[in-house]
Amino acid sequence: MRKSEIIAIGIVLLSFTIGIYVFPEMPEKIASHWNARGEVNGYMSKFWGIFLMPIISVGLFLLFMIIPGIDPHKSNIEKFRKYYDNFVLLIIVFLFYIYLLTIFWNAGFRFNMITLLSPAFAILFYYSGVLIENARMNWFIGIRTPWTLSSEKVWDKTHKIGGKLFKIAGIIAIGGILFQSYAIFFILVPILLAAIYSVVFSYIEYQKEIK
Repeated sequence: MRKSEIIAIGIVLLSFTIGIYVFPEMPEKIASHWNARGEVNGYMSKFWGIFLMPIISVGLFLLFMIIPGIDPHKSNIEKFRKYYDNFVLLIIVFLFYIYLLTIFWNAGFRFNMITLLSPAFAILFYYSGVLIENARMNWFIGIRTPWTLSSEKVWDKTHKIGGKLFKIAGIIAIGGILFQSYAIFFILVPILLAAIYSVVFSYIEYQKEIK
């Protein structure tokens, strides 16, 4: 088993342990969703509020472990496997961070949830850019459009530019810490623009190639 997988499993087990420990002290309704201003606008029952995130982490971890073995281009995934493994671990850490924020909030601590999520999203977006830049053609990981999956040349060009854009989106997301009232925009707008541009770019490059 890879080192990153062992660490990820340890984090998931820790989240369950924390949930079991704090369960008796938590309120019957758990705040589980916050709006763009960082205000609570959604609740869950006590059980699901405490254990849903660890369960999701287990599901995602298992899915990520299966992907390299079932992809028709599994040999390509092995060429950037270290970036993939680090990304999987980052996702687990990201979910654990959200889980801790949720636990603290429901334990009575008050803070702006969106502001504290800004650096987490910044790191996630930036490393997604690193992964994208190094991803080789496959069916599950990267910017998968009909055009990138039809041409390795288009795949390479799209992922080169897409990776840079995702990194930039990650850097901009940090602005949510400085401009708390607009934190959600610093998080969502750049990453959406990066994704849309990458898709359009792949289409344009493919049209150039077939002509």
